[in-house]
Amino acid sequence: MCGRFVSTSAPDEIARYFGATEVDEALEGPNYNVAPTQDVYAVLEKGGVRRVESLHWGLIPFWAKEAKIGNRMINARAETVATNGAFKHAFSKRRCIIPVDGFYEWTKREGPAARGGAPGAGALRQAKKQPWFIHRPDDEPLAFAGLWEVWRPPGSEDELVSGTIITGEPNDKMAEIHDRMPVILPPDTWDAWLDRDQHDIELLGRFLVPAPSSLLTFHPVSTEVNNVRNQGEHLLDPVELTEA
Repeated sequence: MCGRFVSTSAPDEIARYFGATEVDEALEGPNYNVAPTQDVYAVLEKGGVRRVESLHWGLIPFWAKEAKIGNRMINARAETVATNGAFKHAFSKRRCIIPVDGFYEWTKREGPAARGGAPGAGALRQAKKQPWFIHRPDDEPLAFAGLWEVWRPPGSEDELVSGTIITGEPNDKMAEIHDRMPVILPPDTWDAWLDRDQHDIELLGRFLVPAPSSLLTFHPVSTEVNNVRNQGEHLLDPVELTEA
């Protein structure tokens, strides 16, 4: 899955990079620890115009009775996105790009008790989650394949725009630390992906493949990342791994 990422670019910078001509109101400052249910930037098309908009991370299907279902919809699986009842409508008509500067994944680090101590709660407490920051070697933005949807609470005319990130099989490099990775779209796919008149499921499915291993690099970072309240550019600094 993809459950945390970094977003530091201003919306006008995102617009220039992805060829958008309209920009929504800016979110508050850079975010070095973006978490589900927060608002995030997305590149999408409305009325034939490419826009940068903010949306709620956690897709709420248009048919949902309650918004809280979106808490379980932060990711959509590439293998089933075209047929899953929560995502197939958006996959057909409302695809987007989630621009990120990098993302986090975790591996488990086991302390002495977890490795060889007596089983039980004490051993489990020794297991630690080590975060890694994954990004492009040239620090250019990554274009995550996403979906967006419009939801109206029953009996209300208010609208909430929400979205999800599509994940798939990892490339060889990502497989070293995780068994899934976000689908990253190369520039030559952006036009077709964002085109709301493009309904060729076979064509769109061909985009949902692992990015080349050469596109990404990663390094361990501070466990401060594990707390979503922690912020700051220092979260991206490499750290040395030590024995637990």
